[in-house]
Amino acid sequence: MRLLSFDIEISDVFDLKPGEDLDRYAPFHIAVASTVIDGGEERLWYSAGSDQKPSANMTAAKARELLAYLHDMQTSGYMVCAWNGLQFDLRWIGHVADDAALAARVALKTYDPMFQFFNRRGFPVSLEAVARGMRIPQRKVMTAADAPREWRAGNYQAVMDYVLGDSQITNRIVKAIADRGEVRWITAKGQARTEPMPRLKPVETVLADPEPDQSWMDHPIPRSTFSQWFPANL
Repeated sequence: MRLLSFDIEISDVFDLKPGEDLDRYAPFHIAVASTVIDGGEERLWYSAGSDQKPSANMTAAKARELLAYLHDMQTSGYMVCAWNGLQFDLRWIGHVADDAALAARVALKTYDPMFQFFNRRGFPVSLEAVARGMRIPQRKVMTAADAPREWRAGNYQAVMDYVLGDSQITNRIVKAIADRGEVRWITAKGQARTEPMPRLKPVETVLADPEPDQSWMDHPIPRSTFSQWFPANL
């Protein structure tokens, strides 16, 4: 497979309390993004000032360039992937680019194993939990909460390494799922769990599948929240 994964880090600094809705702090700005072709080119996407130092926020022009690149790679036959890219990454790329329609079209063709997992089990799972469960040797080098603070503090390379690493890990997870036909993750209690995933599906196919059984949950996350940002006339 020709595989490309992408990831973004936001530049907005806030303290998310346990159980608090992330959207309370939206809309978000983007600090930096990464695109990694498995076995090939790795790119960083950010805006810079006249002094060539990275800017606090990605410009609309750079976000449109990133969005066009992802669309072009899909059109060229690449399997474009992101972990929770439907709900988060593409939503905010589209927002910054001021082109939610193109972002939504890219999202529909994107492979998002996290969303596919959610549609089977009814709850989300983190990239780190799956990386550990699938025994991916590469580890995340910081947390998503730390990245905006490090970026604002001028520690640009550390955040760049982090965002590249997440795209690299996503590629490794996608290949592992394809090889094994399942997702394996480590729960908060340290227990290994597995979920069959015989084939990876693009978002548009997952959205056409039946919704997950969440009858056992007190506070289920509606599937509609993942794509609620799509334009009505898409």
